[in-house]
Amino acid sequence: MKAEGPLAYFVLRPVSDLILWLWRLERRFEFLFRPHFDRWLRPVLFALAQWIINARRTDEHLAIAQEQRLPDEDEHVREIIEQLSLFTRENYPPGGAQRFGNTKTFGVLRAEFRVLPDLPAHLRRGLFAEPRSYQAYVRLAGPGPYVPPDLEDYGQCSMGIKVMGVEGPKLMEDEQRTQDLILVTPAAFVTPNVRENAKLQHWVRAKASFFYFVNPRDPHVLDLAMQALYSPMHTSPLEVQYYTNVPFLLGEGQAVQYSVKPRSPGRGHIPAKPAENYLHDALKRTLDDGAWTFDFMVQVQTDAHRMPIEDATVKWPERLSPYVTVATLRIPAQTFDSDEQMAFADALRFNPWHSLPEHRPLGNSNRARLTMYYELAKLRQAMNRVEHVEPTGDETFPGSPPLAEPAGERLSPGTRA
Repeated sequence: MKAEGPLAYFVLRPVSDLILWLWRLERRFEFLFRPHFDRWLRPVLFALAQWIINARRTDEHLAIAQEQRLPDEDEHVREIIEQLSLFTRENYPPGGAQRFGNTKTFGVLRAEFRVLPDLPAHLRRGLFAEPRSYQAYVRLAGPGPYVPPDLEDYGQCSMGIKVMGVEGPKLMEDEQRTQDLILVTPAAFVTPNVRENAKLQHWVRAKASFFYFVNPRDPHVLDLAMQALYSPMHTSPLEVQYYTNVPFLLGEGQAVQYSVKPRSPGRGHIPAKPAENYLHDALKRTLDDGAWTFDFMVQVQTDAHRMPIEDATVKWPERLSPYVTVATLRIPAQTFDSDEQMAFADALRFNPWHSLPEHRPLGNSNRARLTMYYELAKLRQAMNRVEHVEPTGDETFPGSPPLAEPAGERLSPGTRA
């Protein structure tokens, strides 16, 4: 089956739309069973899917933190950029272009990223080299590539963290004092590598993405299952754990993945009649009441095969290497929903290559992001006539003053957030 042509338009797209409609109907009843399903069955089913994926993989006998380029990797990346650029031009008018992924903004929030003292020596690298407090912006968003009502979205959230006032050389030239960290709620990525991602983007542009997963000639049913397991109807973007899915250096010869987990148990609920932007509303209610804090954690690669660099569908087993908290992300009580602050999101570029060399992104999916995110951000901002700005934390918005604590404050040893 092909993603283009009359077959896709007259047959595959309507079938894909019907399946999506049935799934959205199911979501209206998830509150009856999903919490119990996620607690008892999701871990078992996800572990089974991971076991099957790992059983099919070949041990390449790579070293820790070693990368291995795919054949024709640059061509696959260029194909992804072409498809996403065409999608953006075809689906959004000038002045209204949106990000292709992590599309719908729930809020752009002021935050404090505080590196903890007394970290183990092997974790004191780059941003985590010393206990220190930084100002940050946190963008919470939906999955994309459209901006539907929250109930009709794909049940995934994303978190973009832009830490500011970070000194030292950077891997990209368009920002000089930022470190970007991008995470999503699924525990595994939708495609293992850029070759498969290029195939997916053809189906997405054809508006029949379901058939990427069930194509009998090239099935990806396990990838679909793992995404579905982590696509519930969320109570709030603040009440869920986020993962990078892809690795990064942490100093020379050491690879890690990141995760962000709320310190407090969830206290929200799904409304009986969810509003179009109920996740934004839940975010606003929480931050009207007080601050919210996440633990920022790292997981160190200890097994090059079981914890691969190049396959983003494999979740690194926590039994081989548990997460270690290295920082806290505190989002203070605030007002964030002015038109000016929401529009500020369009002036932000998130790219994991806005980074210190000590945190260089690893793997083919991350290598693709260097060019892909940059070119798509330029296209979106050009269509919207928005200039790129590197934020400092001193920005002012109605009802949202800058944080009182200055960026870069060093913490004394033994001080815990």
